[in-house]
Amino acid sequence: MALSRSIARLHLGQYALLVVLFALLGVFLLYPIGLTVYGAFVSVDGTGFVTINGTTYTLDHLRMFFADPTARVGMLNAFKVAAATTTVSILIALPLAVIAARYRYPLKGAFSALILVPLILPPFVGAIGMQAFLGRYGTLNTLLGTEFDLLGEGKFWGVVIVEALHLYPIIYLNAAAALANLDPALDEAAENLGAGPVRRFVRITLPLIRPGLFAGATIVFIWSFTELGTPLVFDYTQVTPVQIFVGLKEVETSARPYAMTVVMLAAAMGIYALGKAVFGRKGHAMYSKASRAATERELGPAMAMAATGAFAVVTFLAMLPHLGVILTSVASPGSWYRSVIPTGFTLGHYDRALTDPDAFGAVVNSLKLASAAMLLDVLFGLLVGYMVVRSKVRGKAVLDALCMLPLAVPGLVMAFGFVAMSLNWPFGKGDPLEGVTSVFGASPEPALLLVIAYAVRRLPYVVRATVAGLEQTSGELEEAALNLGASRLTAVRRVIVPLIAANLIAGGLLAFSLAMLEVSDSLLLAQQPEDYPMTNAIVAFLNRLGDGPYIASAMGVWGMALLAVTLVGASVLIGKKMGSIFRV
Repeated sequence: MALSRSIARLHLGQYALLVVLFALLGVFLLYPIGLTVYGAFVSVDGTGFVTINGTTYTLDHLRMFFADPTARVGMLNAFKVAAATTTVSILIALPLAVIAARYRYPLKGAFSALILVPLILPPFVGAIGMQAFLGRYGTLNTLLGTEFDLLGEGKFWGVVIVEALHLYPIIYLNAAAALANLDPALDEAAENLGAGPVRRFVRITLPLIRPGLFAGATIVFIWSFTELGTPLVFDYTQVTPVQIFVGLKEVETSARPYAMTVVMLAAAMGIYALGKAVFGRKGHAMYSKASRAATERELGPAMAMAATGAFAVVTFLAMLPHLGVILTSVASPGSWYRSVIPTGFTLGHYDRALTDPDAFGAVVNSLKLASAAMLLDVLFGLLVGYMVVRSKVRGKAVLDALCMLPLAVPGLVMAFGFVAMSLNWPFGKGDPLEGVTSVFGASPEPALLLVIAYAVRRLPYVVRATVAGLEQTSGELEEAALNLGASRLTAVRRVIVPLIAANLIAGGLLAFSLAMLEVSDSLLLAQQPEDYPMTNAIVAFLNRLGDGPYIASAMGVWGMALLAVTLVGASVLIGKKMGSIFRV
């Protein structure tokens, strides 16, 4: 009888926690998205197709969007950028993943570690370095003796190349993980039946790794579809993300930004759903799995050199933006003009990147905001992971899916939703949260919104890392602690948390580092210089004449160093499970 009452209390407590978690996700995830959708359909002049509770809804805002040729071109260009970036990323990542999964070659361990290097520099910062190499008076034109403005006349491909070189590791990690889980007997059976390597790859391997490939490609597509920073740096303004950013100035008086954001959300979700139906169906079950090392083949000298060369070339190209940013950060103003490398060097930009009031204040702001967001994510991610893995309550699958939603919803949409939330909280309209947190107004206070936005956007990584850790930890250890008289909270704190500490730290590091250089939330929510995080300050310095771009590059290097440490740390802590974090 006592046991049944104990079980009943446990279930009641778990359902109570489930309700609290759903409520928090409803307020800070679904509500901002809902407000954005609401703003695109509510009528401002009282005319529309239906009136509910005194509010009239209309389709005029969407009609105006599709009637505006500039808006249509922006959406088409955003789709082209996303499609091209995803295609280029797959063309880079998939062959490398196949080589790494099946063969042994010189320096394989080193290149496997370097595969994460592109992720340590946000693409909009990498664009600074690429401009130095590929600009009209940059390195390439100096070597060739030409003045072709690749980035001025080919801004589209400049954006695509920079984003693809940044994002291909996400596809590589997912593809490599999927390849590692394949049963080698299937490929061997097809080979025994006379199928050649290309036919085996197309007919057997590719269909089997399709779900993993889709998982990575989805993140890359949505990320590049809504990327704001890189088009801004390249001055490629005819894309919807930049148009939404510019339209933010009229958000209090016009529904046009809401309509653009909703169309982008609908397009992203529609493309995701279509891809899920066509490419992302449930994978085939494997009856047996061999360790990757056991199925690797030794390549001959020529092919081994070719494999190493392929990784070397891709790694070099991926590191070009980083090298460009580093060289710009140490170049004397005006010294990298019609020359292969800068002709003068200085470390003064690093000093100014930390002592300039605007730069130093932005770094401090980012540290505070990212730290607070990380703590929220670790706490919330631990609760969600525990509910998903350890509990048997109904609705936990929905909870898990909701926590993954920020990966599928464009970051720009989420950021715009928080702007809308600051203007239309349930308690009023105009600026109802002024004094607590706000984006506009005489004295905006966006800190709380920024922390929440960062935490929501990076929550999936912490949840996935926590779930992976809990799935590898036996529940019997927790039950043993309970049988010895420990409370559930004590068992979790003293047993579970230490056992999955590596996963929690890895997920927290990723959340922290990515929040430090978050673009969409920062640019939309922080409107005043004193509130700027690092990304806003970098963009502001890029637009400042004189030493501005050099200070921006120095700040980018500081951020790059931070991301390098945290990503390497996360990779060491999680190991081969790293790819599961970047999965929708």
